[in-house]
Amino acid sequence: MKTYIFLFLAIISEIIATTALKASEEFTRLWPSVIVIFGYAIAFYFLSLTLRKMDLGIAYAIWSGVGIVLVAVLGAVFYKQKPDMPAVIGIVLIIIGVIVINLFSKNSGH
Repeated sequence: MKTYIFLFLAIISEIIATTALKASEEFTRLWPSVIVIFGYAIAFYFLSLTLRKMDLGIAYAIWSGVGIVLVAVLGAVFYKQKPDMPAVIGIVLIIIGVIVINLFSKNSGH
């Protein structure tokens, strides 16, 4: 269970950092830039803790898949970046992939 808590913290830190990346305006704004740097540092730290018990490929697939979905949602909410139908279909396929990994992979750390 601790492995999934570490992975959850890595994902949350990564989506905060990625969302702040746009607000940093190419690292020209101080506080969004600081959030990006610390957010990614925290994300990679917790991802490294996740790798103690979970295979690299599985952890990265979950981390990036969930991150993609949540960043797309936050982009729509905060930056009014509405995904078109092909993007929505792709995001749904990513969600399905993460579910399949968690339900059926013996390497997912549960």
